[in-house]
Amino acid sequence: MKLSKFNKSVVLAFSILWIMTGLLAYTNANSKDRADEANVLLSMDKGDLVAQINNNQSGGSSISQNVAKMLDIVRRLNMIYVDEVDNDQLITDAINGMLKGLDPHTTYFSPDEFAKFSSSTKGEFGGLGIQIDKKGDFITVVSPIEGTPAYKMGIMAGDMIWKVDGEDISGITTDESIKKMRGAIGSEVVITVIRPGVKEALDFKIVRDVIKIKSVPYSFKLDNNVGYIRMSQFNSNTSTELSAALDKLEADGMEGLIIDLRFNPGGLLNEAINTVNEFIGPNKRVVYTQGRANFANDEYFTEKDIKRNDYPIVVLINEASASASEIFSGSMQDYDRGLVLGKTSFGKGSVQQLFRLTDGSGIKITTSHYYINSGRCIHKIINDKILTGKKVTKEEQEDIEKTNHEHIYHTQKGRVVYGGGGINPDIVIEADTLSRFELELRRKNYFFDFAVEYMLEHSDDVDLDFRADDKVVSAFYEFAREKTIESLIENPEIDNVSTNTIDLANPNPNDVENSKDFVKLSLTSEIIEKKFGSQEGYRIRIAMDTQLQEAKKLFDRYDTLEEMFEYSESLKKDD
Repeated sequence: MKLSKFNKSVVLAFSILWIMTGLLAYTNANSKDRADEANVLLSMDKGDLVAQINNNQSGGSSISQNVAKMLDIVRRLNMIYVDEVDNDQLITDAINGMLKGLDPHTTYFSPDEFAKFSSSTKGEFGGLGIQIDKKGDFITVVSPIEGTPAYKMGIMAGDMIWKVDGEDISGITTDESIKKMRGAIGSEVVITVIRPGVKEALDFKIVRDVIKIKSVPYSFKLDNNVGYIRMSQFNSNTSTELSAALDKLEADGMEGLIIDLRFNPGGLLNEAINTVNEFIGPNKRVVYTQGRANFANDEYFTEKDIKRNDYPIVVLINEASASASEIFSGSMQDYDRGLVLGKTSFGKGSVQQLFRLTDGSGIKITTSHYYINSGRCIHKIINDKILTGKKVTKEEQEDIEKTNHEHIYHTQKGRVVYGGGGINPDIVIEADTLSRFELELRRKNYFFDFAVEYMLEHSDDVDLDFRADDKVVSAFYEFAREKTIESLIENPEIDNVSTNTIDLANPNPNDVENSKDFVKLSLTSEIIEKKFGSQEGYRIRIAMDTQLQEAKKLFDRYDTLEEMFEYSESLKKDD
């Protein structure tokens, strides 16, 4: 019997809803046994499956009744709605509406979206280099990826993307925004952002590139013989890169280590476990998951027979450290292997599974939450409300933070740590913020552009001891003045939006004086980087990094990790 377009849509709706209801109750998992269990459930007769799900409900209408209600609505719309309806779109909207009431990470993908999403998880793609999520009406930057075009241009965590090439994208989905921001390698795109604390919108012209992420972009010794390792994310090469960096630093005789996980959005769970393994040895539980379905519950242990020497370690985190970076930092805390310094981490501790549906579409479902060995749940529930656009008052946030500190847990040695969302550092250190004048200089990319021109004439004069002096700073401001005037002539309607109160053609003398150290260090790092590479430039920039400098001071004051722990405990008593 030939099905009509409407009947095909009804069949499709039933199929998708049966699959989804099964998935919502019996999610797939990584191990073969759990996968087999889920497959058996999904292959059940639809009537038996619905009956089983209905039996699991605590009350209210059965799923079969609600599905029938929805299909009755679709039938009526097809019969009497004023305009012809698109049944496929109705079903898609119904699915999205059903998922909207859950958490922001449980999402449906059309066949095209699913194919693109799957390809984007392979570690290399063309784009700008930003981790994004939706916050209210705006696509918001969670973290710029280190070394990428967006990072180099000064895109910052918290920037709300307003326009792409002049088109207002507020209100669209995350996946739709990705489509607009990605494009041919080498092509340009103008991103307009709204930055908290800055009244005017900011425009960034960015050249798209292949995004290749190095997990450990920087590793070197500081001047006090302490090693420094920057971990930007947890991908398939993280533990290998970390091991190589540790081997070199240990061979160089480092006496302590700083591991920097700030702005690290996370990544692969197994790599988080393998990196922790380097410091705590084998057969130690790092993390476990708990969910409603039995097979969503699991424990993860270190397996490799390796363990580094017991030199003191400080782990740096901030509000943009998420997921696997929270597992790593929290586990180092749990096993008393590292002191955590910075700001409370993001609190992304939910576990998602990705499923392909029969028509090529897909669904990503949150199945459980992560708990580290001490029993602390990483996930911060309030983030789900914020990311789905729900209003959260300041009082609610303060109440949640207070409640979090009422959840007391203990490390292996009995130190008190707090749970309830994110990793709370042992020592809280605020990060420095740039002035609006400094932000504008960085946003305009003038340091980078000046360094390029400077090296054309002075490359032979630049060595590793180079430092920008007053003469270089004066040349820079003349360069900035000329570039600003040119820009205003070429694009008056764009530049006036963001520079009507920060005049870089005639900067305020107070701004110039107050930003003297920032400008000198920025110029020095950019010029050094052009001659000797990004790591050498980065080594200069960290002199402006308050959190890192405070971590460094701990090693100057204390010889052992136990002494650092005692100091952190004394700070808590003072509070």
